[in-house]
Amino acid sequence: MDAKQKSTESYSYEKAGVSIAAGNALVKAIAPLARATARPGADADLGGFGGFFDLKAAGYADPLLVAANDGVGTKVKLAIDYDRHDRIGIDLVAMCVNDLIVQGAEPLFFLDYFATGRLDNGVAERVVAGIAEGCKQAGCALIGGETAEMPGMYADGDYDLAGFCVGAVERGKALTGDDVAAGDVILGLASSGVHSNGFSLVRRLAADKNWALEAPAPFDSDRLLVDALIEPTRIYVKSLLPLVRSGDIKAMAHITGGGLLENLPRVLSDDLHAHVDTALWEQPALMAFLQSEGNIAPEEMARTFNCGIGMAVIVAADAVDRVSAALTEAGETVHRIGDVETGRRGCTVTGPAESWATASAWSATHNG
Repeated sequence: MDAKQKSTESYSYEKAGVSIAAGNALVKAIAPLARATARPGADADLGGFGGFFDLKAAGYADPLLVAANDGVGTKVKLAIDYDRHDRIGIDLVAMCVNDLIVQGAEPLFFLDYFATGRLDNGVAERVVAGIAEGCKQAGCALIGGETAEMPGMYADGDYDLAGFCVGAVERGKALTGDDVAAGDVILGLASSGVHSNGFSLVRRLAADKNWALEAPAPFDSDRLLVDALIEPTRIYVKSLLPLVRSGDIKAMAHITGGGLLENLPRVLSDDLHAHVDTALWEQPALMAFLQSEGNIAPEEMARTFNCGIGMAVIVAADAVDRVSAALTEAGETVHRIGDVETGRRGCTVTGPAESWATASAWSATHNG
């Protein structure tokens, strides 16, 4: 091509790698998914410059708004590499809405951000379908989002996700942890698996140990190993919200990055210490597999993985039976995992024979 030909070449956004038509087609395809998440306060239609929410229609008189945002971390890479796009969106919602419920807030609406190098509408629609399913599980509306096609930023087939959720709680009803006292009991709600933290270590183990991810799991012959690892994060909102509103729950901790060791102190005052005994519940086979394969020290397990507990719930001793029964009826597996005692703010996790680890104070990091 000579200089004259170069100078007359007609450029377009599509030639640069971005298809506006594909983006418009995706919005049209996912609109029914969003409408299926409609709830009082939001009609969940897509296509405007922003999404509206009517707090009065949702039943609130004097609400405080609570916001959370998060991602899925490198778990998304497992979804990409093994064509498991359908439920990774549930994780995205779970990481946000579980953070809201621990504040006592009801998740109201959700927005997502999907970024990729080249838009593959088949993949994107599967991901958004998972996000919509997560919103339905949490009772919140999917009212908008952003799809960013950025050639050169991502390798072919790669994408990343971020989620943003807003919830509400009536003024004076937020869970702050101020009511937690020595003698309170810590209940643990079973996780569904690894959830969405620790996957850089999981993927490193998979590579170094040459795991056959598409073969039956060594600890469960009925499931492929990849499916056991990528099981979506459990969403606890609908089980917990009635108990939050009844006043039976004093505080909660979503067990994400930092594990039990670093998340429980986040809801304690300076003179309270959480004691967790891992002998009080059976460690899931998946967790035992990870620990064995990686020769992972107990302290590292307590700080990196949820060890089978996805949500910690702190209640008064006389409320244990009532709360446990209600959560069990709601479909949760409930364990009594420890208690709160007087002491320096922190958490001690013990095992059957020895102390696993102690965190003397919470380090203010973005654990999620």
